[in-house]
Amino acid sequence: MRKIFSLLVVSFFVLAASAQVKFGYLSYDKAVKAMPGYAVMQSNLSSLRAQYEEETKRSEEEFNEKYELFLDGRSSLDKPILQKRQAELQELLTKNIAFKKEAERLLKQAEADMYAPLKDKLNAVLAKIGMERGYAFILNTDNDALPFVNLSYGEDVTTLVLDAIKE
Repeated sequence: MRKIFSLLVVSFFVLAASAQVKFGYLSYDKAVKAMPGYAVMQSNLSSLRAQYEEETKRSEEEFNEKYELFLDGRSSLDKPILQKRQAELQELLTKNIAFKKEAERLLKQAEADMYAPLKDKLNAVLAKIGMERGYAFILNTDNDALPFVNLSYGEDVTTLVLDAIKE
């Protein structure tokens, strides 16, 4: 069984080498950032982020005010009232922490939702270019994913993509 598998692997590499597979490559991140809708998406995301930050700040200030009032008056409060106010403060703190976590989750989801149409459009452009140029695949060079390219087989398609997404 191992001999058959080894023979298949060797055969695949021999066929691939003799077929001289062509491929394209680009920085996906650079292409997304060059898309017409990217600036609008970033602006919308920044606005949403600012709203969440403002609400978080307001909640923190409300907690701080109540906590200071509690500290100022705690010596004059009866034990049951003191415990009630401590519980109220703890509940407010818990709600603030939960809101921060939910805001982070909602911002990540909003970012993914806003990026989705841009990525779909870019993927369609890449598929079209790949088919037109006869590529077996197009690689993303972001994060040093492609440290070496043999220019006999691979072609930088960044300019083609940037021109196509402007249309």
